[in-house]
Amino acid sequence: MKKLLILFVLTLSYGYAGAWGQTGHRATGWIAEKYLNKKAKKELDRILNGQSLAIASTWMDEIRSDSTYDYTADWHWVTIQDGQTYEQSTKNPKGDVIQTIERIITELKSKKFTGKEEAERVKMLIHLIGDIHQPLHVGGGNDRGGNDVKIMWFRVDSNLHRVWDSDMIDDTKLSYTELAQSLDKPTPAQLTGWQNSSVRDWAYESMGYRKQVYDVGAGKLGYGYSYKYYHVVRDRLLQAGIRLAGILNEIYG
Repeated sequence: MKKLLILFVLTLSYGYAGAWGQTGHRATGWIAEKYLNKKAKKELDRILNGQSLAIASTWMDEIRSDSTYDYTADWHWVTIQDGQTYEQSTKNPKGDVIQTIERIITELKSKKFTGKEEAERVKMLIHLIGDIHQPLHVGGGNDRGGNDVKIMWFRVDSNLHRVWDSDMIDDTKLSYTELAQSLDKPTPAQLTGWQNSSVRDWAYESMGYRKQVYDVGAGKLGYGYSYKYYHVVRDRLLQAGIRLAGILNEIYG
C-alpha cells in the first residue's frame, strides 16, 4: 500500500511543465543544427520534411491538446530525491525523461522506424534533451518541480518552475536565434566532454543546481536572482544543444 501511494504521488508530482518555454527549446534546437555533421543534417532534413530542429523542438508541447498523446505527459521529468541515484529512485510507472530518452535513442539506432513514427521520435528526443537540462525537471518529489513554490517575479505572481522555464529568458527580450547566438561557443575540450557524457550524467548535473535554484529567500525575485543564476540557464541551453547534436550525429551521421 505504501509503495502504491508513493507511485501515485510521483505521478502527480509535476502535472505538466514544459521546460524552457518556446524560446529556450528553439535556441537549443538552433544550436544543435550548427554542430550536426553533413550526413546527419541530410537525414534529419528528410525525416522532418525540411523542418528545422528549432521549430520541431516544441512539438511535444503542442501535442498537449491532443488526447492521443496523453501517455507522454510524464515523460518530461523525473524524480530523484537528494542523496539518491536514478537506480535507487522510485520509478514512475508511466515513464520519465531519463527512461524515455534512453529508449528513444535505442529505437532510432535500430532503424526500424520510418515516416511518421521516426519523425515523432526525433521530435521527442529534441524536446526531452532540452527538458532534462532544465534543473527543475529533475525534481526532488516535494513541490512538483518548483511549481508549488509561489514567488513574486518583479512584483508579478509566478512560481519557481516558471522562473526557470521562461521568466528569466523572456526578460532578456531576445528571440531564440538571438539567444542562441549570444551563448558562448564551447571549447574543444568542452565539446568532447559534454558529448561523451551520459543521459544520467545530465540528470545528476541538473540535481547539482538545487541549492542555487532554491535560493529564493522571501520569494521576491528579480534582478538579483537573475544576476546570480541566469548564467546557469545559458550554460544548460548550450549543453543541451551540443549534446543533442552529438546524439543525432551518433544515430544518423
